[in-house]
Amino acid sequence: MSEPLLDVRDLRTEFKTDDGIVKAVDGVSFKVEPGQVLGIVGESGSGKSVTCLTVMGLNDSKFATSTGEVLFRGEDLLKASSSRLRTIRGDEIAMIFQDPMTSLNPVHKIGRQLAEAVVLHNDVSNKQAYARALELLKAVGIPRAERRIDDYPHQFSGGMRQRVMIAMALINNPDLIIADEPTTALDVTTQAQILALLKRIQDDFGSAVIMITHDLGVVAETADDVIVMYAARIVERGPVRSIFNEPRHPYTWGLMGSLPRLDTDLERLYQIPGQPPSLLNPPSGCRFHPRCAFAMPICRQQDPRLMAVGSDTLHEQACHLDEATKAREAAKLVAMFTAGASSS
Repeated sequence: MSEPLLDVRDLRTEFKTDDGIVKAVDGVSFKVEPGQVLGIVGESGSGKSVTCLTVMGLNDSKFATSTGEVLFRGEDLLKASSSRLRTIRGDEIAMIFQDPMTSLNPVHKIGRQLAEAVVLHNDVSNKQAYARALELLKAVGIPRAERRIDDYPHQFSGGMRQRVMIAMALINNPDLIIADEPTTALDVTTQAQILALLKRIQDDFGSAVIMITHDLGVVAETADDVIVMYAARIVERGPVRSIFNEPRHPYTWGLMGSLPRLDTDLERLYQIPGQPPSLLNPPSGCRFHPRCAFAMPICRQQDPRLMAVGSDTLHEQACHLDEATKAREAAKLVAMFTAGASSS
């Protein structure tokens, strides 16, 4: 079997603050195969973005410390020099950030910013770089790209700016694209267009994608495999079909239960009770137990390990509940969504 494109092993990232050490990522491991789409889902503060910023080497070394291994094609990026990371970023690994307005330089034209990314990583002329920039703007669906290439970021709508960010990520044909909440600030129609664009681009270019989101609905549409993170740790992971058909962790149930449904007229969506814990002083045992309706004494004392769901070694969950209870609750949740789908 060939080695994975990205192999993250026991990754831990801590930040020094005035109040103490924040363990933002605490023992996270996963793999990304070439051409795969991996969804990482969880609430704000669960460690999704920090995990990927650590992979990219974008944490401030004055305050952040990372241990473990981040193997990209067998090379440990945690041990790579700053110059080596700069070579990899934007060329072999690219990132689409959540807010394009703060990621694009407001005083430079779009074409210049895209062309700069080409020149930095390739021995080409400015004319060739601009030609590549125009090609990518057309590929991501920017209308009248020949004219818009000379516009500034503020002259684009939010959806068009996000398309520019996707073009910038793709401009050097990277093998891995990390998309950090790429649709959060967009309206529903534009959100659907961006997701469809990402899927088409991924199919056309063959890049692997890590999709970071808090929305399980986005994951269902785009991902092959899913990681569910809570309080800096992975609580469930597996193929997207298994996660949605046989969810096994109470936190995953809460995320699924909060999805809007077309068959019910609700004034307010379901919400998981309580607040995510402070990562300065997380609770003992299972970190979800203060918010879990199924918490038992063992949950407060012993940290559950990721275990295979039955004989399915690809689907893992970290919960002390017995399998019969987990299967029953998962079946109730899946039946609710199945009934909703059939009635709509």
